[in-house]
Amino acid sequence: MKLRAVFNRDGGTFKTTDMERYCAEATEIFSKAGHDLKCTVSSGQDIMSELERAAGETGVEGLIAGGGDGTISAAAGVAWKAGIPLGVVPAGTMNLFSRSLKLPLDIWKVLDALAASSVQSVDIGTVNGRPFVHQFSAGLHARMVRMRDAMTYGSRLGKISANTRAALGVMFNPPDFDVVYDMDGDGRNEHRHVSAISVSNNPFGANPLLVADDITTGQLGVYLADSLTPSGVARLTFDILRGRMKENQAVTASTARMVKLHFPKHRKGAACVVDGELLRMPRDVEVKVHPGELKVLAVEPLSTSAVASNAA
Repeated sequence: MKLRAVFNRDGGTFKTTDMERYCAEATEIFSKAGHDLKCTVSSGQDIMSELERAAGETGVEGLIAGGGDGTISAAAGVAWKAGIPLGVVPAGTMNLFSRSLKLPLDIWKVLDALAASSVQSVDIGTVNGRPFVHQFSAGLHARMVRMRDAMTYGSRLGKISANTRAALGVMFNPPDFDVVYDMDGDGRNEHRHVSAISVSNNPFGANPLLVADDITTGQLGVYLADSLTPSGVARLTFDILRGRMKENQAVTASTARMVKLHFPKHRKGAACVVDGELLRMPRDVEVKVHPGELKVLAVEPLSTSAVASNAA
């Protein structure tokens, strides 16, 4: 395959990596596997334009992207629109999509896995047309990200520390807002008073990082948490850390192909998070899943039906 790789040198692990050596290693590994790989190392501010340039190059059959969750989310959108497979190098803090793809989380080991991978189909979501591969959220998560982004940190450990401090800040001052939602366009507009909304690209598994175990179900995971007190947020956090968020009494969990959200009291729009990026969204939001439309490079079978078929 003719592949192009774009690595975000400002992303997590790459900050302390000899990128010239890394690109040389990647080129050699892919060449031995019969691929034509060329690498570009980009700054974070130029990553989107570099991804689009690489995906648009004549004859390119696949895009490799390396960086944090934001870089991978952007790359997924570019690959989806270009109709080419995406390979993921997990160089961030959480590497959530890489976990769902069951890829090695070591940036060196993942090169061998990707070079020996096959093209598979997974789901991708959109929120008002913007692609995402992990989740859209409002409320608790958005407030935590806003507080974290206001802090100064320069390393992975610093980011983890900032996340912890922000989480404690949100716990003692949880958000409280109204939402009207419609699942799958059934016309039953339900009005809820909540502290958090999360809509994920496939339902979350029993993982404290809130990662989807299967990203081929063709369903969004939809989670609403009732209006919470500080102690309620503490209980929810404890249940998430135990991998039992769906068992929390304040959480309503369901699935849908499409969800329409209306924030009646947010005239200037609502603060939301899309794959880790804090955004101001309009009062009306439509979240959709696009089953099997994103092509990815993976080693293990990603579909549960494929696993069952192989086992048989």
